[in-house]
Amino acid sequence: MSKIAFIYPGQGAQVCGMGKDFYEQTEIGKQVFDLASNLLGFSVPELCFTENDRLDITEYTQAAMVTTSIAMTKVLEEKGIKPDVTAGLSLGEYCALYAAGVMSEADAIATVRQRGIFMQEEVPVGQGAMAAVLGLDAAAIENVLADLKDVQIANYNCPGQIVISGKTAAVDLACEKLKEAGAKRTVPLKVSGPFHSGMLLGAGEKLEKVLEQVEVHTPVVPYVANVTADYVKEADCVKPLLVKQVSSSVRWQQSMEMLLADGVDTFVEIGPGKTLAGFMKKINRTVKVLNIEKLEDIEKAVKELL
Repeated sequence: MSKIAFIYPGQGAQVCGMGKDFYEQTEIGKQVFDLASNLLGFSVPELCFTENDRLDITEYTQAAMVTTSIAMTKVLEEKGIKPDVTAGLSLGEYCALYAAGVMSEADAIATVRQRGIFMQEEVPVGQGAMAAVLGLDAAAIENVLADLKDVQIANYNCPGQIVISGKTAAVDLACEKLKEAGAKRTVPLKVSGPFHSGMLLGAGEKLEKVLEQVEVHTPVVPYVANVTADYVKEADCVKPLLVKQVSSSVRWQQSMEMLLADGVDTFVEIGPGKTLAGFMKKINRTVKVLNIEKLEDIEKAVKELL
């Protein structure tokens, strides 16, 4: 019997047209997009399906991604496919919370809209940066960063790919030092802020106020928190971890390794792109990874899993 994890990508995976067939061809998918539009006061279908500049701006991206992934999840679950555990990369953790029964779809969408605004506004453009470090292991990167200020690991994505974040000058210096230490290359990321760094502490504090109004439930299925790379089984733990997550490292590789050790053998990536499938190839090539991007992918998953 397969042990199934629903996994959700984060910011950067967004693409124009994402979720369009779910909106146009399924009633339950349309309901999610319409709910999001009513909650947020603008047309989420227009944001997701038409060429525009807003989709790549954090304060819009986050709500668009969560709406899309939740719509896909609801269609998948309607077909009888349910997860044994859920996890999401950064922003994707809110989709995991929905799929685990912790947070309603309305609260997940409304909360990430605020989260995106807080993250966008916390650091003036140009003062913070992020970069991917390729071909150097985590311990070596941690060793280099230990001697530097204002820069930290933002994402442990997979072996050979770690992202750093912090003040622009500090990230630039760290990239030089990491190349000297043996990194194959460093790649500046096209992002609007130094996400998952200490510079976002203030955004986490603002998010904490928003979360005070959000109802959370004990997970129906366990979900894995980015901050701890471990299961969350109690409702009381949810909000403090979400506050901390904004400025803490995303421990994705460690999260996936924990699930693999716990017997998960099937991962269903729900949302645009195949980012997480790519990471999994470097973490463990032997497990099954299915991608839900298009409506036709649902039927493939049903054949594979039911």
